[in-house]
Amino acid sequence: MGVLNVTPDSFSDGGRWLEPDHAIAHGHELLAEGADVVDVGGESTRPGAPRPPEEEELRRVLPVVRALASDGALVSIDTMRAGVARAAVDAGAVVVNDVSGGLADPAMLPFVATAGTSYICMHWRGHSDQMQTRASYRDVVADVGAELRDRLQAALAAGIHADRVAIDPGIGYAKSADHNWAVLAALDDLVHLGHPVLVGASRKRFLGALLADPVTGEPRPEDDRDDASAAVSALAAAAGVWCVRVHAVRPTLDAVRVAARWGAGRGE
Repeated sequence: MGVLNVTPDSFSDGGRWLEPDHAIAHGHELLAEGADVVDVGGESTRPGAPRPPEEEELRRVLPVVRALASDGALVSIDTMRAGVARAAVDAGAVVVNDVSGGLADPAMLPFVATAGTSYICMHWRGHSDQMQTRASYRDVVADVGAELRDRLQAALAAGIHADRVAIDPGIGYAKSADHNWAVLAALDDLVHLGHPVLVGASRKRFLGALLADPVTGEPRPEDDRDDASAAVSALAAAAGVWCVRVHAVRPTLDAVRVAARWGAGRGE
């Protein structure tokens, strides 16, 4: 899944693809590099980011979704709002990627059930201005698994077919660096829940901290985290995840192919 942030303030690429023509061209670049799905989002979810009005989110994403879908791309809409999801599906999106797992908008799960699209349900504890204050767990792996099971049950109860739901542990959302590493090390636990698992760790802060300058302690800049992101993606693929959500598609795809071939050689 290639990331296409149509925002002025996303943590890694905010402002780069804000103009529709630039965003559409970048979407085609992601596809040419090997992305299966282009994930279009019009709201930044970096810690502390303010929410745009729904009208602004729609203005950002709809021309991009419509153009890419009309060109034959599989498009995911990255949104927490049912109204944006509805408009994007009408414009051609086939997946709703809801980082709130249906918690931000009570109309989301009923809409997805009616629309018949695929749904990605992420572990979430609050909006960007709150989430880092909620990074408290007794056992992060057990707690994330339990909270995802609750959201899965809510999705199924709303009428979304089980074979159309994927789950995402929400790397970086209401989680410290140690929490992120613990969840990644236990991906098998999520795979065993029986739904496809998406992992989105690309360029995130915990990688910047891991790769911090040994002298100054400054985190590695976002654009210099792609090698580490590809390593996480390869390990996630080896653990059995269904999809990885990344900014840099080509190096990630290379890493995932290596992991897949390695596993095939071991009879996995």
